[in-house]
Amino acid sequence: MDRRSEQSSGEAAAAPARPPLARIAAALRSERTSAGLSLTELAKRAGIAKSTLSQLEAGTGNPSVETLWALGVALDVPFSRLVDPPRARSRVLRKGEGIAVPSEQAHYVATLLSACPPGARRDLYTVHVEPGAPRASEPHSPGTYEHAVVASGRVRIGVADDPVELAPGDCISYPGDVPHLCEALEQGTSLVLLMEHR
Repeated sequence: MDRRSEQSSGEAAAAPARPPLARIAAALRSERTSAGLSLTELAKRAGIAKSTLSQLEAGTGNPSVETLWALGVALDVPFSRLVDPPRARSRVLRKGEGIAVPSEQAHYVATLLSACPPGARRDLYTVHVEPGAPRASEPHSPGTYEHAVVASGRVRIGVADDPVELAPGDCISYPGDVPHLCEALEQGTSLVLLMEHR
């Protein structure tokens, strides 16, 4: 059973919000048009099939975190701009209410907690990852830096050729513009991840 659907303290856990397909579709079209790119060129730069991009822009695709990050890098925009454009207002997110985007490579779900506001370049996530295949990340946009704090479990995380094992309360900062990875060493591993776009 998926840990996200298990009960906690006798209460049913809230299902994470799914990626907002209409918002992603509109953001992709807008960012692609602003960049002056065709569907073919953006798909090529992101390393995805043109049909996949076409489905996403039509709001009928099922985006993975890898696909959206690849598109963000190709468009030189933060991941959050594609899933949750910034809004000027106070916002409270209760547990389980963030926009959760799963990986297609590993038991890894990134939940956007706070998108960067206009003029800032940072995004805040919770990440839930289970033992199994590590999530290998391609380099993000140049100047990206990641800061992770382990909330529960144990994890190997950091640049791909020098990951570090961390326990609850441990923190790591590493460049996100080089290959990096995240691998759970215990069930129920979670962390808070801040992506800084310099």
